[in-house]
Order: sequence, then C-alpha cells, then structure tokens
Amino acid sequence: MRKVLAFSVLAVVLVGFAGCGEKGGDAAGDEEKLILKLGHVLPNDHPVHLAMVYMGEKMKEKSGGLIELRVFESGQLGDESDMLDQVQMGSLTMTKSSVAPMEQNVPIMGVFSVPYIFRDREHFWRVLDSEIGKEMLEAGVGAGMRGVCFYDSGSRSFYTTDKPILTPDDLAGMKIRVMKSATAMEMMKALGASPTPIPFSELYTSLSQGIVDGAENNPPTFSSTKHFEVCKHYSLDEHTMVPDILLMSEAKWKSLSDEQRRIIQESADESSVYQRELWAAATEKSLDALKAAGIEVHYPDKAPFVAKLKDLHASYEGTPTGDLIARIQAVE
Repeated sequence: MRKVLAFSVLAVVLVGFAGCGEKGGDAAGDEEKLILKLGHVLPNDHPVHLAMVYMGEKMKEKSGGLIELRVFESGQLGDESDMLDQVQMGSLTMTKSSVAPMEQNVPIMGVFSVPYIFRDREHFWRVLDSEIGKEMLEAGVGAGMRGVCFYDSGSRSFYTTDKPILTPDDLAGMKIRVMKSATAMEMMKALGASPTPIPFSELYTSLSQGIVDGAENNPPTFSSTKHFEVCKHYSLDEHTMVPDILLMSEAKWKSLSDEQRRIIQESADESSVYQRELWAAATEKSLDALKAAGIEVHYPDKAPFVAKLKDLHASYEGTPTGDLIARIQAVE
C-alpha cells in the first residue's frame, strides 16, 4: 500500500513539472514561452492598436512561436497613468503612453509639449529617427521605463463644444482638457485658457456635462472616441506633435536574453514604420468622416498662436529643454 501511495505522489509531482515549460504570466527562459502583456486605452480599430497586433505577429514569427504578445485595449488594465505605474513597478510588461504624462517622472519629455518646435511631419520623424530620438527612448530607464519605439500621434488641435478656436483670444477663460503635463498646462495658460487635466477615459463624460469646454487631440482619436458627438468644432491649429511611446518595464527588459531583446526591438521598429502608414491613411479618413458627420473643420492662421507663445519659448532659453529644442530645430 505504501509503494502504491509513493508512486501516486511521484506521478502527481511529475505532472506538475510537465506543466512548467510554458509560464502563464510574463516569463522568460531557455525554450520557455515568453508571454508579454501590453495594455493601452485606445479602441481596437485605432492605428496604434493595429500596429501592436502587427508587432505581436512579428514577435511570434521571429521567435518561432516562443514569444507571445497579449494586447489589452480600451483601458482594460486601467487608465494611462495606472498602467505607467504598473510598468514602473514591473507588474505590467508594456504599455503605450503619450510622452506628455511621462514628464512627471522624466522632465525632458516635456519638450514634446512645447508648441511649434517641429517644422512639419517629415522634420518630426527625422528627429525621432535620429540620435535624439534614441536618447529620448532611453530617458526613462532610470525611472524604470524603457522606450522601445515611437508611434505617430499626429498633430494636436482644439475641438470644442460651442464655438471654434480661430485666434488665441477665442480661448480666453475656456476650460480645456489637457494631458497631465506641466508643459501642456503652461502652454494653455499662455494662450489664455484654463488647463484642466483629467483622465482620457473620463473625457467624453466631462465634455457632455460641461466640466470642460473642449480638448485637444489628433483627428483619428477625435473621431474614434466619438468626442465629435459632443464637440461640433475642430480647429486645426496643430500646436504640438506629441508622439505615443511604447514603454517596457526596465526590470523585465534586463531579465531577457539578448536574442529575446533583439526580436522585441526589431518587431517594435517594424511596427512603428507600419503604424506611420496606417496613421496617414487614418488621418485623411477621419477628417472626411468628421466633415460628413457635420463637424465644422476650421483652418486658423497659425501665426497669431506662434506670436502669443513667444514668451513661453523664451522661458526655456538656458535650460536643458531649451538646449534640446535648439538641437531639434537644427535637424535638417
């Protein structure tokens, strides 16, 4: 009887060990399946989400099925700030964030919220694909977050509930939702608006209830989030180009093999190029859809906005942000 019991216990132990080849959470090891969890707040038809799915396909292909990316969209794992905290603590492997909220922990990221520092979209990507972009991706390592790649998030412009923004004077006294970025808030104050940082997931309700009078974002996001159901004016002043950044827990990155890192980085880089193509098409499609929905799309003269922000630009002279702005504007 004792022999039968011993064999039974041994069988249970062996079955337990047999299940250890693939780990159900984030895991790494020789010939073990690495499962990466990535959370973000965007809907599943957004170009950034589609690029992440593409990245996952590339990871699987390059690793022979040993790396699996699981993407949780639409805020399933929390809002953007929550997931940034989770990545810093190492409880979530990857997240997508606008670079603006990162400014709290990585101050130099505030440079992207300084208005009108890029000449156009082509100049923007030449900068991000240069050594400057690489430095920016690594700027958050000390805070526990490694940038893996940038995604196009277009230009941010104002959308409002009751009136268009055609000149800076139109912003006087208006409550405008901004991301949780000190630089973005300073910009709004310089333009005469009252900056109101609230979570993106709460913005539709805040617009509907009049908590804010408007917000600022790019065409695909304005369209896909249905904010146009509340805001009937879209003023394309294109004041900032604030990219999205794909972040990875630095602790997790350090735990991976060189080969796993190579596969992840290559897949991310390819997804970034793919996303730019999706973004350009989505922007054009979104603007057409907004106009078809009766949204008034306005094209204000940018010169008065630039002039109004002259003192804000001057305030960065002699600072690390000012030095970085000079480097950015020197890129041909």
